[in-house]
Amino acid sequence: MMGGKWQDRLKSLEQRASSFQSSPLCSPYKPRLSRPWQPSSVWRLFPRQNAAIAFIQHIKQDVHIFSLEKEGSDAGQRIFLVTSYNELWHYYSTHRQSLMHCYEVILEGAVCKLYFDLEFHKGTNTHLDGKIMVAKLIQYVCEKLEEFYSLHCAAKDVLNLDSSTSEKFSRHLIFMLPSAAFKDNSHVGRFIHDILHPVITNLQKSNPEAPKQTRDDADGSQTKRLKFEEKDLGFLVVKSKNGQEQLFVDLGVYTKNRNFRLYKSSKLGKNAAFSVAEDNKFVPKPSNHTTKEECIFLDSLITNISFTGQRILTYDIPQKNTAGSLCSTLQRQSHSSDLLGEQKPSPFKEVDVFVLTLLCKDGIQGSIRRWNYFASEQLLVYDIEKFRWCHNVKRFHKSNNIIIVVDLKEEVWYQRCHDPDCRRQNFRSSSFPLPPEVCMSHLLMKDEEDQEYLTDELGNIELAMSSVLTNASAESSSAARPENTEDWGEWPDDPAYLEALQEVERTTEEVPDELLLQAVTECE
Repeated sequence: MMGGKWQDRLKSLEQRASSFQSSPLCSPYKPRLSRPWQPSSVWRLFPRQNAAIAFIQHIKQDVHIFSLEKEGSDAGQRIFLVTSYNELWHYYSTHRQSLMHCYEVILEGAVCKLYFDLEFHKGTNTHLDGKIMVAKLIQYVCEKLEEFYSLHCAAKDVLNLDSSTSEKFSRHLIFMLPSAAFKDNSHVGRFIHDILHPVITNLQKSNPEAPKQTRDDADGSQTKRLKFEEKDLGFLVVKSKNGQEQLFVDLGVYTKNRNFRLYKSSKLGKNAAFSVAEDNKFVPKPSNHTTKEECIFLDSLITNISFTGQRILTYDIPQKNTAGSLCSTLQRQSHSSDLLGEQKPSPFKEVDVFVLTLLCKDGIQGSIRRWNYFASEQLLVYDIEKFRWCHNVKRFHKSNNIIIVVDLKEEVWYQRCHDPDCRRQNFRSSSFPLPPEVCMSHLLMKDEEDQEYLTDELGNIELAMSSVLTNASAESSSAARPENTEDWGEWPDDPAYLEALQEVERTTEEVPDELLLQAVTECE
């Protein structure tokens, strides 16, 4: 009796298991690096930087661009990786062989940290002490940040990374400014050019090949402007390998889409990776989910900046006034809402056009005053003028303008406000979907087999099999092609092929539609 009941229960259980397998309650589980709080993984490799940029501009996940130098490849040739910070660190800390030459791509227009690339050749600068020079530079930059932006910082706010060798002194400095960041790296570059103006000018007088000043007063005639000449910056002059005087600070690392070498990475063919310098004073603050090493890695990323609570710093190109003298258009901001930008399109021109459609209606012609792009969160923040409708008070403000935030990752937009009452409430409107013409992710999402490069489970980066077959086919076709033939259409017809084709056409009967449908059904 008991055996019959047990068999019935077992049969019922098997039926339920079969039912759940055929109709699962949830989607199949996808592993997430053994960390359940992390998002779904994205790991895409592109042979060209512009393709990687186009991909991240229309993908919902929180991803970023890195470039890789691959062992065995030509010097200067790079592969571009799109992934999240957490996923990169997971593989970066385990698959060192394939990811040991890695760079962050500092996207054009992205809000970023203040950073420096410092180096000199030791053989021609035996009289210099690199550590003392770094300490002096940090102190001087902190003084200028206090003077221009009223920011209080010191050596404890600067991550100091070292990749020096017996031949070269090499450092990266990343400033962790308290709740502040620069609009983009072009503003960083202009700020650094101007605060180093005296030493750049002196180098230009003695060396025509020295870095060119971007201002009209590069000859030093404006000695009173910001009193730069009061500071002795001679300690920043070093000698190149051939004995030519040059600047300790590399001024060439502030260009658009700049590739900046990562913590723990070395250059291709070198064995000098960046590590925390002995004289580093910055102390990372690990969280429950991050180790000290991962925290240093995340802090070292130049565009890893959060939108919330950030004060945006700008440094504009000085312009001539009506008297012909120079006036600095240095602009300062005291609150995260007062976002500055430039009168030029953002990196997402189609989003600019959409935002303008929100501002120009019912006879009102609003406009975009400024914009900022937070690459780490994929947020475009627009400071609006001449359009003051607030979703909080359900009317137009009398004098305070609004902010429109576009979340490219979630493909939505929402409104924030400059009004003091709205700011005290930390008001943010409901999210509204972006139109389809702005959300073009479906046009750029390629299948896995379409990738030119793939990463295997051991972390090795190789050409995808489809690319290998394509290249082999191209080489084979090229070898088989007659040398005197310039177009495939000029190949002579093969008589045997034509005869076989005619035979097939004569003997082949038309296949009934019913038979085709039956075959498709059986296949499915």
